[in-house]
Amino acid sequence: MGTFFNSIFYNVGFFARVLKGVWSFGRRGQAAYKILIMQILFTFVEALGIATLLAIAIGAAVTVVGIPFLSAFSQERLIYSLLILIITRELGPLLTAFIIIARSATAIATEMAGMVISHEVEAYISVGVDPIEYLAVPRFLGVTISLFMLNIFFSIFGLAGSYVVARFFTPLPASVFFGYLLENLTLPTLLISITKSIAFGMIISMVAITRGLAVERASTEIPVAGLKSVGAAFGWCIVVNVLLSALYVMLA
Repeated sequence: MGTFFNSIFYNVGFFARVLKGVWSFGRRGQAAYKILIMQILFTFVEALGIATLLAIAIGAAVTVVGIPFLSAFSQERLIYSLLILIITRELGPLLTAFIIIARSATAIATEMAGMVISHEVEAYISVGVDPIEYLAVPRFLGVTISLFMLNIFFSIFGLAGSYVVARFFTPLPASVFFGYLLENLTLPTLLISITKSIAFGMIISMVAITRGLAVERASTEIPVAGLKSVGAAFGWCIVVNVLLSALYVMLA
C-alpha cells in the first residue's frame, strides 16, 4: 500500500514539474523546439493516414447500419445526432488515443529508457541541463497537441465518410447534410471532445515518459518499459473516458 501511494505522489509531483516547465518552454533554445516539431511530425503527421482511413470506415459503417435501421421507424433524422455522438463525442477522442498509444507511447518509453541505460540523462544533469524541461516537456506538448489535432481531423473525415455513403440512401446536397450535422453539434459536445483529447494526450505522454525514466540499469528493461507504458496508457484513457462521459451525461 505504501508503494502505491508513493507512486501516486511521485507521478503527481512529476506532472506538476512538467506543467511548470511548459510555462517556460518559450525561453528555451532551438534544440527543444526541434524535439517538439519532431514529436508532432511522428505523432500527428505520420499517424494521420491510418486515422483518416479508420475515421472514414467508421463513419461509413455507422451510416450503412444506422440509416436502414432508423428508416424502419421513420426516424432518419436521428442519424445526424448518432454520428455526432459516436464519431465526435465518443470514438473520435478514444480511437485517436489508441492510435497514438500504439505508435508513440512505446516509442517515447523505449527512447527514455534507452537514455537512462546509456547514462545520457546523467550527462544532461552533469552539464546543468534539466532533463525534465529538455526531454519531457517537448514530448508532453508534442503528444498533447498531436492528439488534439488528430481528433479534429478524425471527426472531419469520419463525418465526410458518412456523407459519401449517405448519398446512396438519400441524395442530399452536402450543404443540407452538414447543416443537419451542425444543428446537432452543440457546444458542450464539442467541449467534451476537446477535453477528452487533451486529457488523453497528457495521460499518454506522462505515462510513457515516467515509465521510460523508471528503468534501472539493465538493457532488458527497455522493451518492458514500452509494454508497461502501453498497458497503463490504455487503462487510464479508458477510465478517464468513462468518467468524462458520465460527467457529461450528468451535467447535460
